[in-house]
Amino acid sequence: MNDVFDNKVALVTGGSRGIGAAVAVRLAEDGADVALTYQRGTDAAAAVVEKIKAMGRRAVALQADSADPEAVVAAVDQVAAQLGRLDILVNNAGAYHVAPVEELGQAEFEETIAVNVRAPFVASKAAIKHMQDGGRIINIGSNVAERVVFPGLSLYALSKSALIGLTKGLARELGARGITVNQINPGPIDTDLNPASGPFAATAAGFTALGRYGVPAEIAATVAHLAGDGGAYLTGATIAVDGGFNI
Repeated sequence: MNDVFDNKVALVTGGSRGIGAAVAVRLAEDGADVALTYQRGTDAAAAVVEKIKAMGRRAVALQADSADPEAVVAAVDQVAAQLGRLDILVNNAGAYHVAPVEELGQAEFEETIAVNVRAPFVASKAAIKHMQDGGRIINIGSNVAERVVFPGLSLYALSKSALIGLTKGLARELGARGITVNQINPGPIDTDLNPASGPFAATAAGFTALGRYGVPAEIAATVAHLAGDGGAYLTGATIAVDGGFNI
């Protein structure tokens, strides 16, 4: 562990498992106090909190549905109130519906846009009221925002492409305050929702230059770089951490 983020507070949405949990733990290892939101999986969220507390850092888990904008704002405000400040926001929570477009209903469309686009917008808007100059906003997108090689991903790709526009727009608006805004587009990552042992995993891995799935810690490492001093002159960028999927 180190103290890169000593006296700083981070909020990771969707931080109870997968990439979000890895990001929360990595930021804590680097010295941050960490809050995370989750929709379901109270035990998983509690386990992440306990792991962070065992490092000597403060941690809190807040149940909040990212499809509910009022709940998102309340969570951001509660983090700032409980932990005293907010320096780093990682918009990680996501909705993922895969189906041919003619089979996707209005409910799937609304949820995807609400969670993948509106929630990062609302959370960022709420967070910048609490951030001092030099804060960090990091959006977790997807490699399919730039390259869609499988059918059934139209809606998901739409939402993650929109997130790129939000990233660039916020970066321009907040640059004068030294607040950087960047997006990470993961490729195939080994999580419980997309296991490297899954039925289509070999095909997905085959599209990467490295020929393998990534692991959540590899995404977390890039988040940590962007959130630290090394990321101070990087803003409005979309960074592919995808093993060469999109080259």
